[in-house]
Amino acid sequence: MRRTAAAAAVAALLLSATACADDAASSSRTGAAPAGPAVDGPKVKIMVGGLDKVIYMPAMLTQRLGFFAEAGVNVELMSEPAGVNATTALLAGDVQGAVGFYDHTIDLQAKGKSVESVVQFSQAPGEVEVVSAKQAGAIRTGADFKGKKLGVTSIGSSTDFLTKYLAVKNGVDVSEFSPIAVGAGQTFIAAMQQGSIDAGMTTDPTVANILAKNLGTVLYDMRTPEGSRAALGGLYPSSSLYMNTAWVNGHKETVQKLADAFVRTLRWMNTHTPEEIAAKMPADYAQGGAELYAASVKATLPMFTTDGVMPPDGPKTVLAVLGAFHPDVKGKESTIDLTKTYTTEFVSRATG
Repeated sequence: MRRTAAAAAVAALLLSATACADDAASSSRTGAAPAGPAVDGPKVKIMVGGLDKVIYMPAMLTQRLGFFAEAGVNVELMSEPAGVNATTALLAGDVQGAVGFYDHTIDLQAKGKSVESVVQFSQAPGEVEVVSAKQAGAIRTGADFKGKKLGVTSIGSSTDFLTKYLAVKNGVDVSEFSPIAVGAGQTFIAAMQQGSIDAGMTTDPTVANILAKNLGTVLYDMRTPEGSRAALGGLYPSSSLYMNTAWVNGHKETVQKLADAFVRTLRWMNTHTPEEIAAKMPADYAQGGAELYAASVKATLPMFTTDGVMPPDGPKTVLAVLGAFHPDVKGKESTIDLTKTYTTEFVSRATG
């Protein structure tokens, strides 16, 4: 009996250790961020298309400032390398919200899915097309994309969408260049160094690191409203909190708490310096150093809204961009109901 009990105890310990290992592996795979302080309120999981990307900074910043807790909602932030992966997690029901580009709501409506932006973080893409230093003389406009290897975070991502639009706008068919999925951060930089890509679309802090190391030059800078208009013909609302419409309609009190927290963060960002904002973020986000990270925040700040409201003409620009090349949208623009791709119901009465 003693041997049986001992064996059972060992088995229990092994099972516990295995469970812990599985939990650790799962956390590593999803890139879950440490949870904020627990409060007596609803729990919401939000998948972010890259927590360390400056374009999605309001997600982590809201948690670091304690605004989720003060709004009365328990938020677990999780991370995937690309917004399209965040969308996949949302559609699968693994999370209740996604932080990624608004353009996915139009793409999904064309595919029969109802997803809407409930807080619009930005009015410009925040993206930069960077040309490798080795190709600086060969790629001067989008017309030079023909025959080139162009880096994107992943196929079907918003960087993929924008790259295809810039090519088509400049007379290059999407079949005439090679989109290469290289992620962001160090994987993007390595791909550029190794010549795996000739140019690519990425965001800060990756952009700041590339420029600091003289690895590339800027071709299209869409971090500001002016840059968005020049490259895309208008304001291009990008990073946002979007959710399944059915979930929003069934959990309005919770969605309002999220809107309150995020709008409060956007207003906070508008009244603080890049250095103050950068200091609130996790230290390991500043891989190029605190000064370079603050500079990347400064370069990207103009893209953000101050109130979470969708720019009035923004959705039309996004639809026009997707309609130029996207097989599910091109020629079907009249069937897309843009009013169902976003709502201002919650941000209009946000108390943040």
